Amino acid sequence: MTGQPRVLGIVLAGGEGKRLWPLTADRAKPAVPFAGNYRLVDFVLSNLVNAGFHKLCVLTQYKSHSLDRHISTTWRLSNILGQYVTPVPAQQRLGPRWYTGSADAIFQSLNLVHDESPDYIAVFGADHVYRMDPAQMLRRHVETGAGVTVAGIRVPRAEARAFGCIDSAADGRITRFLEKPADPPSVPDDPDVTFASMGNYLFSTGALLDALREDAANQDSVHDMGGDIIPMLVDKGDAWVYDFADNDVPGETDRDRGYWRDVGTLDAYYDAHMDLVSVHPVFNLYNQRWPIRTAPPPLPPAKFVNAGTATESIVGPGTIVSGARVTDSVISSDVVIEDGAVVEGSVLLPGVRVGRGAVVRKAILDKNVTVANGTHLGVDLESDRARYTVSGSGVVVLGKGTRAD
Repeated sequence: MTGQPRVLGIVLAGGEGKRLWPLTADRAKPAVPFAGNYRLVDFVLSNLVNAGFHKLCVLTQYKSHSLDRHISTTWRLSNILGQYVTPVPAQQRLGPRWYTGSADAIFQSLNLVHDESPDYIAVFGADHVYRMDPAQMLRRHVETGAGVTVAGIRVPRAEARAFGCIDSAADGRITRFLEKPADPPSVPDDPDVTFASMGNYLFSTGALLDALREDAANQDSVHDMGGDIIPMLVDKGDAWVYDFADNDVPGETDRDRGYWRDVGTLDAYYDAHMDLVSVHPVFNLYNQRWPIRTAPPPLPPAKFVNAGTATESIVGPGTIVSGARVTDSVISSDVVIEDGAVVEGSVLLPGVRVGRGAVVRKAILDKNVTVANGTHLGVDLESDRARYTVSGSGVVVLGKGTRAD
């Protein structure tokens, strides 16, 4: 709309996601399927698009084919209005090297900024599960006149050592930005709580360009947004925190308000799925006032035959549950679960086949996994560890196309 700030969104989607292996053995982390219909990248893109940010560049690098394809075929906005969501692969624009860090990824892609001449640049991560209205964060950023505003989520201080932590004054100015500190700082109004960085930043364009150029000239930098760019602007007194607790998303409930999960490990990925399946879920996928957008596959509705049942579960289109029992699980599209099979507390990605009499318990099965008749997964973890990946909390994980006999 005329007169509104011009915002360019840059989504950082180039991470390898090593801690999610084997789910990332053949795809980038933001392309990992989630919650039956979606890819992880759909959450950040939905938040940005719902907020009215319609010029979005997704920077990719590792194993990006499925991610590029998903963005290109799913995220089509209005060309006539100049709107777009486009994947931008690493192109070695500044020499024969790939991205050496998240800041370098943006520095090597400054042509995107110059083409749009935005007033502000939203730099968001691509692998978190949450709802947020970035337009509210932008308004706070404009009010303070900051060079950068960092989204911070309140976490118990005792658990904050795993995050980038924000130390701020009462007015919101950031005084220190600490990466996984042994002694996390507290928020000004609660000694037992810490602001953890959500990996979402809003920059005034000039401040970001100056910082990127200074960082690129620093041979001692690892060229990371959280590790180098944000501390640089903090040292200049030009960084402010945005309290995620102040964000009001249309349609949210008291139960799912402020929900945010970093699904960077197999256990976190599994736990985030379990958050979806209760009668009153911790994260509500059914909020139509702030939808999580994607393109569902052209499949018929799910079918339950021969007394097949699914309780406290999500079941995707094209799935057939025949004489089987499914509980506390997320079942994606085009899954077949045959007579006598039992699936409990599990996550099944598209194309999985579970044979007659099989038992699948506390497992993640990637695309096109086949579980043979009578096979048990998640019942004898010692046996499973000899053949498959088993997470720290005992989740059995089978990679894409595996056959379990």
